[in-house]
Amino acid sequence: MANGDFRLFDVVLDDSIGRSTPDVEHERAVAIFDLIEENRFEPVGHAGGPYRLQLSLMDSKLVFSISTESGEAVATHILSLTPLRRIIKDYFMICESYYEAIRSSTPSQIEAIDMGRRGIHNEGSEILQDRLKGKILLDFDTSRRLFTLVCVLYWRG
Repeated sequence: MANGDFRLFDVVLDDSIGRSTPDVEHERAVAIFDLIEENRFEPVGHAGGPYRLQLSLMDSKLVFSISTESGEAVATHILSLTPLRRIIKDYFMICESYYEAIRSSTPSQIEAIDMGRRGIHNEGSEILQDRLKGKILLDFDTSRRLFTLVCVLYWRG
């Protein structure tokens, strides 16, 4: 089984996450597709996957249940979302500003807001990557895609 294939082949949202509006469900599906499409996901100390990641919520914590393609349990990590709450809130606020700007602002104003949006997204990605340090190794692009998914889990549409 030790094939060194350090990537996700599937991401499943547990029923504890709950369902939402069709728009939110679509955004979740897109975030999962993007994450699976290209990622580097390496549970520390495991020989290799590919991996299935099941995400669930338990007491305001995000639970990462990782298994192999054959269903073998690899690890479960429980991540407090408290360090991410402010950045997620900031990210939603700047996204709202961005969508408003698209309708009524100049290209340079839109670009400035988008730069801020990307900066906050990068900050959230770095926090997530740091919170998973020693548990799951992610490259920065994978961390960005995973942060997008975490944000979409909170989005109410």
